[in-house]
This record gives sequence, C-alpha cells and structure tokens, in this order.
Amino acid sequence: MLLYYLALPFIYFISILPFRLLYVFSDFMFFTVFHIFGYRRKVVEQNLRNSFPEKSPEEIIKISKKYYQFLCDLILETIKKITEGKEESLKRCKFHNTELFSKLHSENRSAILLMGHYGNWELAGSSFSLSNKQPLHVIYKTLANEYFENLFAKTRRKFGTKLIKMENTLRDIINNKNNCAAYAFIADQTPSGQNSYWTTFLNQDTPMFTGAEKLAKKLNFPVVFINIVRVKRGYYEIFPEMLCEDPKSSKENEIIELFVRRLEKEIIKMPETWLWSHRRWKQKRPETVNATTQN
Repeated sequence: MLLYYLALPFIYFISILPFRLLYVFSDFMFFTVFHIFGYRRKVVEQNLRNSFPEKSPEEIIKISKKYYQFLCDLILETIKKITEGKEESLKRCKFHNTELFSKLHSENRSAILLMGHYGNWELAGSSFSLSNKQPLHVIYKTLANEYFENLFAKTRRKFGTKLIKMENTLRDIINNKNNCAAYAFIADQTPSGQNSYWTTFLNQDTPMFTGAEKLAKKLNFPVVFINIVRVKRGYYEIFPEMLCEDPKSSKENEIIELFVRRLEKEIIKMPETWLWSHRRWKQKRPETVNATTQN
C-alpha cells in the first residue's frame, strides 16, 4: 500500500505530460534501463538469437536496442492512457476494417479475438471499444498488488471495455453467450501444466494455451486475428482479419496454428514491437509429446 501511494503522484504526473515531453522522459528511461541497469538484456538477446539464428550479433544488438526503446514507450503510453480522452485515443490508435464487426453485429454473432504481446495492446482495447458496436470483454490476469490492479483495471474499463479474470473465462463467456460481444485473448502467453498444445514458434518449441480455441469450437464463435502495427512513435493502426469463420468445422489445434503462424509473420516483419523480455521459452517440450504430430 505504501509503495502505491508513493508512486501514485508520479504516475499521474507522467500521465498528464504532453506526448513530446513523455517521449523525452522515455528516452532517458531507455538509457537507464538498457545501458545502466541492463534489465533482462541476457533474456532478450538470447530470445532474439534463438528466434533469428540467421542474424549476426550486430543485428541482434540493433533489434535489442529498438526493443528497449519501444518497451519504454509502451510503459509510458500505458500510463498516459489513465488521463487520455476519446479523441486522443482514436487519433493515436486507428481501427481499420470496422465493416467486419458491423457485419458480425448485424448477425448477432459474437467473436473471439486473438492477439499477441505485439504493438500496444492496451491502446488497442480502447480503440476497439470506441470504434465498434459490440462490447469488448478482455480476458486478463490480475496484478499481485491490489491497489495497482484497481488503478489499471479502471483504466482498461474506460470507454466501455469490460474485463474478465482469467479464472472466470469459461463461466462468464457461457453465461453471456446469447449477447453479441467480442472476447479478446492475448494468446501468446505461457501456459502452465501439461495440458498445452506444443508447436514451433519463432524456431523454438513453444507451448500454447488451448482455451480460446476450445471456446470458439464449443460456441462456434468466429475467430478474428488482431494485428497491431506501430506506424511511428506514439501511433498505431489495427487491422482485424478473419482467422476462422466456422470453428466447429476446423480440425483440432488448427485455429492455434493459424494464430501462431499469423503472429509469427508480423513479428518477423517488425521484431522490436514484441515482448522479448518475457521468459517465453523457459519450459521444455515433454518427451511424451511427438514433435512430428504436433506441427
């Protein structure tokens, strides 16, 4: 609690800064995080080397620097969202192809949205809620600190976005299945336990959550890939793409594979805007899982 109240004035000070000064602060933050403290640099560089074995050490360092610059921007842009208004949100994060969701809404069809830790996923939630008719429900993992949890949950609910705690996903979606809505999953997180689907992602054995696909198949909700492209500093564009319109007719794990391949393609194009400091590959594929049948 003490940490929260000590940090709160600083958080709000950052949030009210004009973007020009926000990015000056971000540049200073980058210098401190990358050059002085070296926050998780070994993790980032190892992840990059494993994902792009064809790249030289110099290229890896270059991507790493760009990533840390983006990460600092991402953190401060998320804080900025606390006091950001509707007009600024839409200016900074433009939503394309709203016709896709207008059509689903007119047919009273809910959808499963799959996205990765790519671009600014926090701004994307606001942009969706401001640009489309159906309510957005974001499945999320709560923060350990209840005070920061309440602050950022309140921020995420701005403009009508609803939140579903990860542990309540199945119950809440089934209870709401007759109401047209969109359910967003950040689907590149690391699952725990043995009930995962193993595939190859960025040249590495990778476990994936299966819950979003199972829900889509059970309820036959169309699955949409959300691509968040960083156009320039502080500006993003969102491109939704139909990934699977009839999940019930899809093969087991087909939707997961479609998502993995689509996200991988975007990361290869602009690697610095994915979350490399996460220990994504800390688990090893169990020997009982046959690699030749899972890919």
